[in-house]
Amino acid sequence: MSHAGSDERTGPSSYRLTFDGTTVTARPGQSVGAALVAAGIVAWRTTRREGRPRGLFCGIGVCFDCLITVDGRPGQRACLVPARDGMRLSAEGGRDGDDSDGGGSDGRDGDGGDGDGRRR
Repeated sequence: MSHAGSDERTGPSSYRLTFDGTTVTARPGQSVGAALVAAGIVAWRTTRREGRPRGLFCGIGVCFDCLITVDGRPGQRACLVPARDGMRLSAEGGRDGDDSDGGGSDGRDGDGGDGDGRRR
């Protein structure tokens, strides 16, 4: 019999992910982006032109600021990918010599300013 507040669980209480060699803990139901932010990692890619740090922005998959490489697959939106035990995550963007910036289907590359809608 289960009671409110009991410690009875039907699944794992946490997952272990690796981000660029650092172990990150995630709770079931968390996105990769939420797990990174909870671990104090707020930027995991940089813009190609100016090297500005990027991480979660919209949190709902509309923008491309949170792109990350998940288990060797680049270009994944961290806010949409559910965390799973054993995931290997790595930074993306200008950080490792990668000149891609993800960008949207509208041709913008995510480095047009500071979110004020003006291109620089």
